[in-house]
Amino acid sequence: MKSWRSRIGVALAVGAAAVTVPLTAATAVAAPPPGDGWVPIGAEKYPSKAVCEATELPLAQANGYHEVWCDDSKKIMPIFNR
Repeated sequence: MKSWRSRIGVALAVGAAAVTVPLTAATAVAAPPPGDGWVPIGAEKYPSKAVCEATELPLAQANGYHEVWCDDSKKIMPIFNR
Protein backbone atom coordinates (compact mmCIF):
# COMPACT_ATOMS: atom_id res chain seq x y z
CA MET A 1 0.00 0.00 0.00
CA LYS A 2 1.35 3.43 -0.94
CA SER A 3 1.79 6.11 1.66
CA TRP A 4 -0.45 9.18 1.74
CA ARG A 5 2.58 11.36 1.08
CA SER A 6 3.29 9.70 -2.28
CA ARG A 7 -0.43 9.73 -3.22
CA ILE A 8 -0.68 13.45 -2.51
CA GLY A 9 2.48 14.11 -4.54
CA VAL A 10 1.12 12.19 -7.51
CA ALA A 11 -2.25 13.96 -7.23
CA LEU A 12 -0.55 17.38 -7.23
CA ALA A 13 1.57 16.46 -10.27
CA VAL A 14 -1.48 15.22 -12.20
CA GLY A 15 -3.43 18.36 -11.25
CA ALA A 16 -0.62 20.63 -12.41
CA ALA A 17 -0.39 18.77 -15.72
CA ALA A 18 -4.16 19.03 -16.20
CA VAL A 19 -3.92 22.81 -15.93
CA THR A 20 -0.68 23.27 -17.90
CA VAL A 21 -1.49 21.19 -20.98
CA PRO A 22 -4.63 23.11 -22.07
CA LEU A 23 -2.89 26.44 -21.50
CA THR A 24 0.13 25.56 -23.62
CA ALA A 25 -1.70 23.60 -26.33
CA ALA A 26 -4.12 26.36 -27.32
CA THR A 27 -4.30 27.16 -31.02
CA ALA A 28 -2.89 30.44 -32.24
CA VAL A 29 -5.39 33.18 -32.91
CA ALA A 30 -4.83 35.76 -35.61
CA ALA A 31 -3.68 39.06 -34.23
CA PRO A 32 -6.10 41.92 -34.77
CA PRO A 33 -4.93 44.86 -36.89
CA PRO A 34 -3.17 47.62 -34.97
CA GLY A 35 -5.45 50.49 -33.96
CA ASP A 36 -9.06 51.24 -34.86
CA GLY A 37 -10.91 51.65 -38.11
CA TRP A 38 -9.65 48.57 -39.97
CA VAL A 39 -12.09 46.89 -42.35
CA PRO A 40 -11.61 43.21 -43.29
CA ILE A 41 -11.66 42.95 -47.08
CA GLY A 42 -10.68 39.33 -47.71
CA ALA A 43 -7.71 36.98 -47.68
CA GLU A 44 -5.08 35.89 -50.18
CA LYS A 45 -1.98 33.71 -50.24
CA TYR A 46 1.26 35.72 -50.55
CA PRO A 47 4.90 34.73 -50.02
CA SER A 48 5.40 37.45 -47.38
CA LYS A 49 3.68 40.26 -45.49
CA ALA A 50 5.63 42.87 -47.46
CA VAL A 51 4.53 41.43 -50.82
CA CYS A 52 0.94 41.26 -49.62
CA GLU A 53 0.86 44.88 -48.48
CA ALA A 54 2.68 46.18 -51.59
CA THR A 55 0.29 44.32 -53.89
CA GLU A 56 -2.86 45.28 -52.01
CA LEU A 57 -2.07 49.00 -51.47
CA PRO A 58 -2.95 50.18 -55.01
CA LEU A 59 -6.23 48.24 -54.81
CA ALA A 60 -7.01 49.78 -51.43
CA GLN A 61 -6.25 53.29 -52.68
CA ALA A 62 -8.48 52.75 -55.71
CA ASN A 63 -11.32 52.00 -53.28
CA GLY A 64 -10.76 55.06 -51.07
CA TYR A 65 -8.56 53.52 -48.37
CA HIS A 66 -5.09 54.74 -47.39
CA GLU A 67 -3.53 51.80 -45.53
CA VAL A 68 -3.27 48.02 -45.86
CA TRP A 69 -2.45 45.51 -43.14
CA CYS A 70 -1.90 41.80 -43.86
CA ASP A 71 -1.99 39.25 -41.03
CA ASP A 72 0.96 36.96 -41.72
CA SER A 73 0.15 34.55 -38.89
CA LYS A 74 -1.80 32.39 -41.36
CA LYS A 75 -0.87 30.78 -44.68
CA ILE A 76 -3.75 32.58 -46.41
CA MET A 77 -3.38 36.09 -45.02
CA PRO A 78 -6.45 38.04 -43.90
CA ILE A 79 -6.25 41.56 -45.40
CA PHE A 80 -7.52 44.74 -43.74
CA ASN A 81 -7.84 48.28 -45.12
CA ARG A 82 -8.41 51.67 -43.53
